[in-house]
Amino acid sequence: MFALHRPQRSPQLFSSNPAGALRTLLLMAVCIALMFYDHQRGHLQKIHAALSTLVYPVQAAVNAPYALAGWAQEKLAMHTALVKENTRLKQELLMDSVQLQQTAALEQENARLRELLQAGAKLSGHVVLATLLAADMDPFRHMIVIDKGADAGVYEGQTLLDARGIIGQVIQVGPVSSEVALITDPSQAIQVQVNRTSLRTLAIGGADVDTLSLPYLANNADVKPGDLLVTSGLDGHYPAGYPVAVITHVHRDPAEPFASVTAQPVADLDRGHDVLLYFPAVASAPVPKPEVRSTKKPSRRRPR
Repeated sequence: MFALHRPQRSPQLFSSNPAGALRTLLLMAVCIALMFYDHQRGHLQKIHAALSTLVYPVQAAVNAPYALAGWAQEKLAMHTALVKENTRLKQELLMDSVQLQQTAALEQENARLRELLQAGAKLSGHVVLATLLAADMDPFRHMIVIDKGADAGVYEGQTLLDARGIIGQVIQVGPVSSEVALITDPSQAIQVQVNRTSLRTLAIGGADVDTLSLPYLANNADVKPGDLLVTSGLDGHYPAGYPVAVITHVHRDPAEPFASVTAQPVADLDRGHDVLLYFPAVASAPVPKPEVRSTKKPSRRRPR
C-alpha cells in the first residue's frame, strides 16, 4: 500500500574505476600538449599530411553521393538550357527562312510586274493589270477568272496576255469580274503565223494545258521544231505579231495529207497571278475641214 521511493544517485563525472579516470586525464593532457607543441613548433605537419592521405578515401566515399547529385543536377540544368536554346534557334531559323522566302517571292513578283510593264509598252494600245481570282484546269475546260469586269471597261472577246505571250480571251463579263478561256481550251482557235516563214495557219486547243495542235499544215509545209508562232492579227481579236507558242513536234506521214504538228504555249497559263488586259488603240476619225465661206459680195454686172 505504501510506495517505496529509491534515493536518486548524483551523476559522477568520472567512472568509479580510478584507473579509467587516470587514463582519460592522461590522454587529455597528451592531446593538449600535442596541440600546444604543434601550434608553437609546427613539427606535426607531416603527420597531418599522412593522416589526411589516409582519411581522404573515406572523405571522398562519404562525399561521393553529394558530388554525384550536384554533377547530375548541373548536367540536367545544362541540358535543359541547351534544349531551350536549340528550340529558340530553330524558331529563329524558321522565321528567317519564312522572311527569306517572302523576300524571294516579292523579288520574283516585282520581276514579273516589270516584265508585264515592258510587254505592255511594246503594244500599240494600252494594257490594264488584272489579278487571277480562280482557275479551272479541267481537261475539257481551261478557264480562269480575273478581278476586272464591266466596271473597268472589260468586254467579251478582249485579249488577255502576259509578258511572254497570249493567254486567252474574255468570254463572259460580269460587273467586277470576268471569265477568260485560255488558248489551250478545246473550244478555242487562234490564227497564227510562223515567225520564220510568215506561213499562216490555225492553232487549236485540246485536253492538255501545255499543248496546241496545228492540224491544217500540209506535209510539205516549211515548219520545224523551235519555230516561233506569233499572232497574225487577222482575226480582229489578238494584236498582230505577239508570241503564242513554239513548235515542239513535227511528224510527217506520206499516207496523210496533213502533218502532225504540236506546239507549246510561251505564256504562263498555269502559273503566275498577274495578267494584262489589252485595249487596242482606237483609230481616230479624220476631222472634217470647216467649210470656208467667201466674205466678198458677188459683183453685179449690168447686162449689155
